Amino acid sequence: MIENYIDKLIGYALEKKLIEKEDEILCRNRILEILGLDEYIEREDDGKTLELWQILEGICDFAVEKGILTDTVTCRDLFDTKLMGALTPMPSNVIAKFNSLYANSPEAATDYFYELSKSTNYIREDRIKKDMRWKTDSKYGSIDISVNLSKPEKDPRDIAAAKSAVQSGYPKCHLCREAEGYAGRMNYPARQNHRIIPITIGGNPWRLQYSPYVYYNEHCIAFNAEHTPMAITHNTFEKLLDFVTVFPHYFIGSNADLPIVGGSILSHDHFQGGRYDFAMASADIKIPL
Repeated sequence: MIENYIDKLIGYALEKKLIEKEDEILCRNRILEILGLDEYIEREDDGKTLELWQILEGICDFAVEKGILTDTVTCRDLFDTKLMGALTPMPSNVIAKFNSLYANSPEAATDYFYELSKSTNYIREDRIKKDMRWKTDSKYGSIDISVNLSKPEKDPRDIAAAKSAVQSGYPKCHLCREAEGYAGRMNYPARQNHRIIPITIGGNPWRLQYSPYVYYNEHCIAFNAEHTPMAITHNTFEKLLDFVTVFPHYFIGSNADLPIVGGSILSHDHFQGGRYDFAMASADIKIPL
């Protein structure tokens, strides 16, 4: 019964403190609206314990059966993100909580924000677990190796739909702050469960978020509040040092501003950081004679 899955999703949101008990009825009604249901019949709990991905999969299966949803990975991702968006705290609440924790401990603030990003399914933990990571020794020292398996393969139907979709310049890119809460489309991911923290870097307004496909622990992205191209200048190093002053338990780095070296989004100035010790950080220093 779909009510069982709805109850489990609401129960999950309560357990993860995404919502309070007083929000339960309102949030259930939001889910009913998304599913096109006019009523809710309370059912006895079946006693089964399900992971979040299983709950969302069950609801998506119902939506496919009812003709609400096309059964492709992209369509399912757009739909289950909409479901989670109905349970995600408002940006003002997230920012207030983050700032309150930061006043006592930057680490506590990022711990909260990272857990929230996972709890809302913005970071899809069930997919991240598929990634392969290991260290290996070499004559040059320890080397980090990873194989990204968390990004799902595109369904040909999704590719065709994205090709024929109306092109939009909003948001301008995947890093723009306007992505927060955006419903998404076939060629742009849904972001109703996405939250962003305002920070100040180099005296200018920047933003902090996590990468939905983490390549290492607490893989974060710091980005300019304005859509401005990447440019490696003397000021870049000042901003990098400023970031680790604000978040001393994180490292930070930057892609080159050249497309030939695999830079990700060169149209928007950003850095990538996190809470991880790469092999390079502990490598010996060799000075050529």
